[in-house]
Amino acid sequence: MKIKAIVFSLIMALMPITLWAGLTQPAPVTIDEENRIAQGDMVTARFSDNDQELIGCGVRKFSTGEDTVLSFAFCQARLAEDVNIVCNTQNPELVNAIDSISDYSFVTFSWNEENECTRIGNSTQSFYIPNFKLKKVKKKDNDDD
Repeated sequence: MKIKAIVFSLIMALMPITLWAGLTQPAPVTIDEENRIAQGDMVTARFSDNDQELIGCGVRKFSTGEDTVLSFAFCQARLAEDVNIVCNTQNPELVNAIDSISDYSFVTFSWNEENECTRIGNSTQSFYIPNFKLKKVKKKDNDDD
């Protein structure tokens, strides 16, 4: 009887962990032109039904001579042909912020009136990775049609 109670207690204690295992939190791209903020996660944008949706940042570096490298970065977000933003920066700290963006990152950035990036942030967490199990089930269901 005690063993059953212990096993039951362990199962109940671990249940919240299993309920949250595999949590996904899609973040579709949003562009707030009034407050000049764009954000969203790259996976949700990539697999969106909206074939215009995108978000991301990039860095370009050019050698300009002896030991001199020109670095600049840009961030972009798009929801439709006429709803998009691209900002750019040469600020070394903002350029470096882009280095930690990965394939499954949530990206957020702001810009000023001259379309210069003023803030670049990202979050790389497991809940931004797509739920591949769910996609397999949907694909299998579609294959049955």
